[in-house]
Amino acid sequence: MRESKRKKLEAKGWRVGTPKDFLGMTDEEEAYVNLRLKLADGLKTRRHARGVTQVGLARAIKSSQSRVAKMEAGDPTVSLDLLVRSLLALGTSNRELATIISQR
Repeated sequence: MRESKRKKLEAKGWRVGTPKDFLGMTDEEEAYVNLRLKLADGLKTRRHARGVTQVGLARAIKSSQSRVAKMEAGDPTVSLDLLVRSLLALGTSNRELATIISQR
């Protein structure tokens, strides 16, 4: 957010903060959520780059297209195991997986 916009909002009584502040998350909870979102984004990016459809990925991991959509959206009902397994099914190497996790 631009500094000028933040100042205008604060002048009108609004509080500006981070999702962590708003939700009252601990550092560990924030790190966990960020990890899930990085994996979800990495999955979608790699699936597109490899020209695989959600249906095709679902077949490869013996799941459903709607589950793949939930994975890519960062749905909290999707396990980290399934996210990592899906990335590996797309041919993601350990090094690429580490790169996904270490992104800001």
